[in-house]
Amino acid sequence: MKNTRQQVRQPQVPYAIRQQGSSTWKAVLGGSVAGAAVSAALAVALLGTGVVGPTSVQQQAEPQTISNSALNITPASESATVSEAVAKKCLPSVVSVNVETPSGAGIGSGVILDTDGNIITNWHVAGDATKISVTIDNNTYDAVLVGGDASSDIAVIRAELGGALVTPIEVGDSSELVVGDWVMTLGSPLGLDQSVSTGIVSALYRNQLMADASGNTLYTNLIQVDAAINGGNSGGALVNDQGQLVGINSLLADASGTGSFSGIGFAIPGNYAVEIAKKVIAGEQVTHAYIGLSCATVNEQNAQGNNLPTDEGAYVAELAEGGPAEAAGIQVGDIITKVGDLDVTSADSLLLAVRTHSVGDSVEVKFLRDGKECTAVVTLGSDELLQAQQAEAKQEQEALEQQQMEQYQRYLEQFMGQQNRQGLPY
Repeated sequence: MKNTRQQVRQPQVPYAIRQQGSSTWKAVLGGSVAGAAVSAALAVALLGTGVVGPTSVQQQAEPQTISNSALNITPASESATVSEAVAKKCLPSVVSVNVETPSGAGIGSGVILDTDGNIITNWHVAGDATKISVTIDNNTYDAVLVGGDASSDIAVIRAELGGALVTPIEVGDSSELVVGDWVMTLGSPLGLDQSVSTGIVSALYRNQLMADASGNTLYTNLIQVDAAINGGNSGGALVNDQGQLVGINSLLADASGTGSFSGIGFAIPGNYAVEIAKKVIAGEQVTHAYIGLSCATVNEQNAQGNNLPTDEGAYVAELAEGGPAEAAGIQVGDIITKVGDLDVTSADSLLLAVRTHSVGDSVEVKFLRDGKECTAVVTLGSDELLQAQQAEAKQEQEALEQQQMEQYQRYLEQFMGQQNRQGLPY
């Protein structure tokens, strides 16, 4: 999470908020906070984030291997504690990311992936940056945005090293984590670079959806830790007791409402983050699983008004023709209650449940039809074609807005010209 420098005036932008019990989850953006509560138009949100759309599976390319087996520092070989050994091994691979954005200046963290200077960070750290620099071993380098996936909050930047040598992180296997495992967070909390904090994995498979004007960010299968994560830690490393990357620090739970760490932080699983980074580095499009439908949240009020058999779930309002859901036999009017092992209580929980899976996965979907529980096996598709359609629609909207602005400007010029010819003030 980026931490704004004190000399930069913070714009008044609300936090991206979704209530979780008595606490709030937050991600700092551009030195401020970003987003808004999830809109009531959840069917539109689903259409905008890849739940609806035609199927088109993209093959993955294999980029260069991201690892560093040479850095084999262990507590035994260094005669040090686990914390000392892991910090010594990993700190050279964690950088401070300084950005300038339309909202102001800020600082986040990043993790070096390879000797070419590719660095993984959060999209909310660098995605809208107009200028980026990174600090590595007390040296500052200009950097550029290579690309990323805004909906997953992952970005890759590349430092212009000019021949300087850097130390890539060793990548571990986040799927091997279990509750109680020792972990360390590394980054630049509150702008204090090269900081570490230790703790344990306190839970796994947490899901979170945040929405703002630019769309939805879906955090799926998050790693919950009690190691400190504060503003400035976003994009930094979560590592295991072998000094291997297992997560990218991204969110904190703020019980006080002040933006400070409350003992619970969240990291994007390293396997997922590195997979996205590899595709970005290789120039491949990042695609996501989608089910091929739009839906609305079922609640107590609309259940009573429409005589529905349940007061929670996701009501299927539309199906993508030939999409995964339609192919599996799901129909308009069905109410989805479960995807795989996850209960579906709303439209956004359906979206999150789908995104916990990968393109091509076959998942069991439970739903109510005419009051009876039914089951279908859905083979999830890819949102590649949908993304192209969304990009085209966005370009058309931007072109329309530009045309309207130009027309308004011509009107002003014409009006002021007439006023000037009449000798009137304007």
